[in-house]
Amino acid sequence: MLDPVVLALTQKRLDHISHQMGWVMIRTSNSPIFNQSHDFSCFLANSTGEVISQADGIPIHTGGGGFAVRAMLRDFGARIEPGDLFILNDPYVAGGNHLPDWVVIRPAFVDGRVFAFTCIRAHQSDIGGGAAGTYNSAATEIFHEGIRLPVMRLVERGEVRTDLWQMLMINSRTPHLLDGDLRAMLGGTQVGAEQIVKLVEDIGPEVAGAYFSEILDHADRRLRAIVAEVPDGVYVAQECYEDDCFEEKMIPIRVSLTVKGDRLAVDFSGSAPQIKGFKNSTLANTHSAVYTAVASFFDANMPRNEGAFRSIEINAPLGTVINARPPAACTFCTSNPAHQIIQAVWRALGEAVPDNSCAGWGNKAFPVTSGYDDSKRTFVLYHWGANSGGGAVAGRDGLNQIGPLETLGGLIIPNVEAYEQMYPVRVLKQEFRCDSGGAGKYRGGTGVHYIADLLVPADYAFRAEGVLRPKANGVNGGLGGGMGKVEVHIAGGESFVPPTYAVTNLPPLRLEIRSPGGGGWGEPRDRDQQKVIDDVRDGLVSPSEALRIYGLVSTTAE
Repeated sequence: MLDPVVLALTQKRLDHISHQMGWVMIRTSNSPIFNQSHDFSCFLANSTGEVISQADGIPIHTGGGGFAVRAMLRDFGARIEPGDLFILNDPYVAGGNHLPDWVVIRPAFVDGRVFAFTCIRAHQSDIGGGAAGTYNSAATEIFHEGIRLPVMRLVERGEVRTDLWQMLMINSRTPHLLDGDLRAMLGGTQVGAEQIVKLVEDIGPEVAGAYFSEILDHADRRLRAIVAEVPDGVYVAQECYEDDCFEEKMIPIRVSLTVKGDRLAVDFSGSAPQIKGFKNSTLANTHSAVYTAVASFFDANMPRNEGAFRSIEINAPLGTVINARPPAACTFCTSNPAHQIIQAVWRALGEAVPDNSCAGWGNKAFPVTSGYDDSKRTFVLYHWGANSGGGAVAGRDGLNQIGPLETLGGLIIPNVEAYEQMYPVRVLKQEFRCDSGGAGKYRGGTGVHYIADLLVPADYAFRAEGVLRPKANGVNGGLGGGMGKVEVHIAGGESFVPPTYAVTNLPPLRLEIRSPGGGGWGEPRDRDQQKVIDDVRDGLVSPSEALRIYGLVSTTAE
């Protein structure tokens, strides 16, 4: 019989190792994508490739982490040596989710055998392809999206393979960032492996192996117990695209969720065939999105490891938008359709357990800007300051601005002043919008009004999924969030609304974005009137909407 206290302490220690790896990344990486915004994730896997800790990072990265580790085991197996480190990114042959997310995997050896793996998945600043900054909105196949990496041994018995390293550098427009970022990933996994070895040596290899197995078994039991309380039945939901990046058409993502006893079956039959543009999902990404939805819908204290997902069966038909065949383009998959998959699963689960319902989050409306700095080196600027509002849940309003849904807020919105020092940009406005948060007993997040001047000619990869219609659904009587809008103002007076998806070069300009709001939870007339008064005073709700939707007749508290 294993000691439950030691079990809890072992899980906490593993999670702390994951956090230590993240601290190394933040403190040693070159790219603001990592050290400012934390667009990377650290996770640990056991010797068979099951994720046993995903404590630091972004859920869409880590939920499918086991796919990558098991691909490495498939390709190298018994040929793994102490001091090795592996790298991969390809979604079709290496368990990746999309090409910009490079995964490094380091084995931790104890007494001459592999005991665990320390892993970091991180979104690189540039990996080649048809557009600087990894997001090629014009891509129609994966070959347009950047370098493809099968599982490869980047470090062999402690020695970096310089030929492979140079190949990676010359396939990036930002090698000055990539070199340091990749070294940070190597350092993070090294620190993690050293700590894993210490943990195992402290409690003994056989005992540690037993506790690693029990960590997964315990998570399995926890989710099964939760699912067993959900009424048996079939619950159906759908989310849609309105275009394939090139022309307007309805592209449904349908989910049928069957609850039977303590198991969940998630079936995407009936979803659209794969599309021309880069909004196709890969299998690992779809699994990760489902796991993110389930884990966030239920008990916040549920263990976050791969054991928790053993009772979930996923049917993702090959050749559809949620499991595309190669060579389909798929770089946007960690955002869309991950966003739609999560919301569709939330909607289906909300039919089964209304009190746990999660309102929809505002989708993205901001582009990626790339160009040349004063040193004639490529810069890549993500306008994360224009991120959207979150959806409300029981007991809490949606956050007015938060990292994207698939990150569950794990992606950090960077500091404006720091960005103005690093990039040729001047941010003129970043303020919460009025009347865009979905009304409800708990109001959806508002999104922001963002205005920035770009001071040099640059390329723009537009990817504005949140502008075609309101997409953040309300739940339990709550209203949906407001949709977004993107405008470009060129010096001299020309202004226009850019295409939803496109890659184009533009002169210095003013970029104006109204990011989408999140959905509301519960009937608006049930909202605490003092909260409505506060919203009016804060400029988040107009007096006229406070009267029309919430029934507020005075902004004076009783």
